[in-house]
Amino acid sequence: MRFKRVAAVAAAATLALGLAACGGDDADEGTGAGSKSFPAGSTMEKLNKAQKIKVGTKFDQPGFGQKGLSGKPEGFDVEVAKIIVKELGIPEDKIEYVETPSKVREDVIVNGTVDLVAATYTINDKRKERIAFAGPYYEAGQNILVKKDDTTITGPDSFKDGTKKVCSVTGSTPAEEIKKYVKDVATQVVLFDTYDKCRDALKGGQVDAVTTDNVILLGFIAKDEASFKLAGDNFTKEPYGIGVKKEDTDFRTFINDTLEKAFADGSWKKAWDDTAGKFGAELGTAPTVNRY
Repeated sequence: MRFKRVAAVAAAATLALGLAACGGDDADEGTGAGSKSFPAGSTMEKLNKAQKIKVGTKFDQPGFGQKGLSGKPEGFDVEVAKIIVKELGIPEDKIEYVETPSKVREDVIVNGTVDLVAATYTINDKRKERIAFAGPYYEAGQNILVKKDDTTITGPDSFKDGTKKVCSVTGSTPAEEIKKYVKDVATQVVLFDTYDKCRDALKGGQVDAVTTDNVILLGFIAKDEASFKLAGDNFTKEPYGIGVKKEDTDFRTFINDTLEKAFADGSWKKAWDDTAGKFGAELGTAPTVNRY
């Protein structure tokens, strides 16, 4: 009798452990926690354990990062960020999006306000002095937006006579680039904190043109074809990267690995087709990740 009682207790304990294990698997499947393994102490491990992440992006750029009807930003940058977050084992609904205009992108990374920035963020050496980049995941080119009936502006050289005003965003690469083509920076280059304000200034006649990356401008055209057009061809190359803390080499490597995986498995192209690709811009071939 004693043997039977011991056997029964052992069986019950085994069953209880089995049920607990099943319950644990279900919990992991629902949240993503525990389904990924990362090096101890790494940013990836910390984010996975926390099951939340802060992503800096734009809220005013059609096709890349613009607030939609859901109240959350939508676009190619956002979808690329989601690919990275998924690889971290974090559900989409645990992403907190932080509006990140051009002029504060380095600041929010350095200060730890966000965990990464995906915001039409051109990789360049000056920015690398403060932060690090994974990628690139796309290469854009600077262009010029004008009113539909404007025939006087055909490219950046059209500003050299000093008579026309062009708008861009404070802290952006396009804002610095266009200064090379104007006669008088103080009177010709108008800067705002968002491209929406530049578009409105163009439509209202306060400026003669807006300049930034072609894909952003194509987004504005797609929403108002009767008012705007591009003037001329792209005149720069703008490789977009994911911004992270300068010293976090492991996190940058993880993101680079994730991007290369997305290039290969089709998720990168799908992200494009579902967002900026609808505006007529070409995706092209996957860029080569720069593992500097």
